[in-house]
Amino acid sequence: MSQFPTPPVHRRAAPTRSLRDLPSPEGEGEAVVQVARTWLGTPYRHQASERGVGADCLGLVRGVWCEVVGTEPEEPPPYSADWAEVGGEETLLWAARRRLVERPVGMMRPGDVLLFRISEGAAVKHCAILSDVEGPEPRMIHAYWGRAVVESWMGPWWKRRLVAVFGWPAAPRA
Repeated sequence: MSQFPTPPVHRRAAPTRSLRDLPSPEGEGEAVVQVARTWLGTPYRHQASERGVGADCLGLVRGVWCEVVGTEPEEPPPYSADWAEVGGEETLLWAARRRLVERPVGMMRPGDVLLFRISEGAAVKHCAILSDVEGPEPRMIHAYWGRAVVESWMGPWWKRRLVAVFGWPAAPRA
């Protein structure tokens, strides 16, 4: 076994469905959820973003961005895998505010990007895509260490850590 980690994977799959192909904003969230579900089962791999090969939580959002919006607007800087990292800069939150459309937490809807702060004093270090708001608990699609990309309940533990909700930027209509 090599003592050096394998470099991150950043190849992109061909776009499946674009926000530009949908007739109205109401359908945009569903297109995001459909694309995100194609990532289910992708193994966790820190800083990777390739469907079926490896992704972390940000890699999932980046991959979905490429499929539904287009080319990534910026390359993320290197980041640690430690969700509870205290004293770090709010790099993820600031990037989301630059590139996505922030909305009140109470107005979240399927397809939205969710940001979480895992512990008090820690930077926002986890993201997910809201997949469903029906039923007893909302559901989200996300990746985390030791798992693959999964769709899970957003129960009380996650709800307490939810910091911000973002919609996707408007894609130019063809």
